[in-house]
Amino acid sequence: MPVSKKAPAPRVLWKGAISFGLVHIPVALYSATTDRGIDFDWLDKRTMDPVGYKRINKKTGKEIAREQIVKGVEYEDGEYVVISDKEIAAAYPKTTQTIEIETFVPANGIPFVYLERPYYVAPINRGAKVYALLRETLQRSERVGVARVVIQTKQHLAVLVPAGPGLVLNLLRWGADIRPWTDLPLPSEDAKKAGLSERELKMAKQLVDDMSADWDPNEFKDEFKDEILRLIDKKVKAGQTETVTQPEPEEEQSTEGRGAKIIDLTELLQRSLRGKAKAAGEEEAPPPKAAAKKRKPAAKTAARKAPVRHRRAA
Repeated sequence: MPVSKKAPAPRVLWKGAISFGLVHIPVALYSATTDRGIDFDWLDKRTMDPVGYKRINKKTGKEIAREQIVKGVEYEDGEYVVISDKEIAAAYPKTTQTIEIETFVPANGIPFVYLERPYYVAPINRGAKVYALLRETLQRSERVGVARVVIQTKQHLAVLVPAGPGLVLNLLRWGADIRPWTDLPLPSEDAKKAGLSERELKMAKQLVDDMSADWDPNEFKDEFKDEILRLIDKKVKAGQTETVTQPEPEEEQSTEGRGAKIIDLTELLQRSLRGKAKAAGEEEAPPPKAAAKKRKPAAKTAARKAPVRHRRAA
């Protein structure tokens, strides 16, 4: 049996809430993918010590201290603008713990080329009912939610998609990052102008039909990885191994975030719809007495000052 590292248990990467209208759904974000490729570590051939990357001056070939490194952006060939860490920090988007849905679009309306990285979204803090409501509504309306989210100080465009029992948040590439087709030597979109005959199209369709099947990811294997794992297994059984002592890992900070407060779902939906009607020029109905009560100032201040922490998404 080939040697393989056991996949780590799912861990929370981010905590916050999905928001649309006045509805907030407390959720946690989990990586939906795992890298099962072969990781070749660098080792010192003489001592079998781990080898890391160094900060090397490409011109002199000498290692330089971290404090001597600045960040620059090339605006012309060989010409750079230096940006300080303070200036970079000021440009970061405001960190929020919210997946803010801005609009809903048809489920098949976003081309695959925009999809970048998927994450699983699961409810937390008694948010299961509202989570299920959003999932079912998206499935029945055949819509997906386009949202913005800040992860590790970086703002992302994302799409919230219902998938089986859950929701998937797939980060999207920005439109400006997608190259146009115009510079590629592509055939005409008109079949006749592309030189295709009806007979050729009919035979090609028949071939596709003959080769068609339901999608099963288990049918496809990474042959290179499997071959390397077989080689590793063979060397382990032959005793051809080396002992490597890794340096002590640094302690990681907690990823706990602050969950969103849940109030009556029906009331939130009614208030959201009233808000839409008011924006269209209609009178807003008076809110229920329970919703009209003012919150205690101390609780509001505490919520505003509560720290929010999250770690880099894997």
